[in-house]
Amino acid sequence: MEYILIFITAIFINNVVLSQFLGICPFLGVSKKISTASGMGMAVTFVLTLATIVTYLIQKFVLDPNNLGYLQTIAFILVIAALVQMVEIILKKVSPSLYQALGVFLPLITTNCCILGVAILVIQKDYNLLEGVVYAFSTALGFFLAMVLFAGLREQLAMNKVPKAVEGMPIALITAGLLSMAFMGFSGVDGGLKLLFGLD
Repeated sequence: MEYILIFITAIFINNVVLSQFLGICPFLGVSKKISTASGMGMAVTFVLTLATIVTYLIQKFVLDPNNLGYLQTIAFILVIAALVQMVEIILKKVSPSLYQALGVFLPLITTNCCILGVAILVIQKDYNLLEGVVYAFSTALGFFLAMVLFAGLREQLAMNKVPKAVEGMPIALITAGLLSMAFMGFSGVDGGLKLLFGLD
């Protein structure tokens, strides 16, 4: 039941983009079309889940036993950079059109604070490996959901008349704020779920 709670909380209640404001750069930059937003969401899901597994193992079996905790950030960044390179090579071979559509934002996954943030949060929350993987995967799904919803809203906005004063990025930021407020409606649900599953 704890895994269900972690899953629901990470997607809806503590959404990585809309509640914790991590990963804003790709959220705003690659969300003009649903196709590119979903492609970026899938790439982030893959990298985030895999990076969490690898960084967790490095933390528990290399850094902690050797008292090298101070190297956590640099070690995690190197792992994430290597995984992004792998995703980039795979996408270039498998889906050149998606590779072209993502453009400069694909290498930017390396510096996406969402991935590094989640990898560090898994360690800080003292999750075991399975809990960490569930948290990372559900956080990535939350990122994917936010990206696709926001891209859908932006596609609709592009077909409607918008006052000149708020054209482009201003209306996108207003929309992101409204979407974030909509997700705030889920706050408090985790308390009810804890009572329901008897975890409190």
